Amino acid sequence: MKKAIMGRKVGMTQIFDANGKVVPVTVVEAGPCVVLQKKTLERDGYEAIQVGFADIKEKLVNGPKKGHFNKAGVSFKRFVREFKLDNTSEYQVGQEIKVDVFAEGEKVDVSGISKGKGFQGTIKRWNGHRGPMSHGSKFHRAVGSMGGSSDPARTFKNKKMPGHMGNEKTTVLNLEVVKIMPEKNVILIKGGIPGPNKGMVIIRNSVKA
Repeated sequence: MKKAIMGRKVGMTQIFDANGKVVPVTVVEAGPCVVLQKKTLERDGYEAIQVGFADIKEKLVNGPKKGHFNKAGVSFKRFVREFKLDNTSEYQVGQEIKVDVFAEGEKVDVSGISKGKGFQGTIKRWNGHRGPMSHGSKFHRAVGSMGGSSDPARTFKNKKMPGHMGNEKTTVLNLEVVKIMPEKNVILIKGGIPGPNKGMVIIRNSVKA
């Protein structure tokens, strides 16, 4: 069954399992998320639920969004996303989705916006090799050959060149849920997940498990 929840990355720490082994985990403050709207096949052409997460001040919400939140009878939310789930009909507007929808030992996929690295060269961005570091070479961290000069006399598309790195949607697959803390709305996930601390992430059940 498909499941999903939004959360905020808190940071990384480590815990000990039953055998005394150290397990590196990422702490995620997941939910509670609230259902804002139900998309139906008859009205919208597909079935999904629209979910909000993280309260926000009223002065930061524009008029149309205020009306949308007021119609659902919920407080103003910072993040709004849609989830296509198998049991969409079971959800009701105003219903909360909490972290206990997942269980310890379950496999999940985590999506988020990766850390932005700014403008980077080919060595950092694409793991390219550098040239000789001797003084006479004058070729240390340059791009290298761009393509033929006479034929085809152009640079091909998708050539790995310097440019903007990071700050894009990234998904890490098949991570393990180590621990659930429903009283604190916290989920501990083994390993690292995308994005900086305080960044918004989406946790779904794994497509490969």
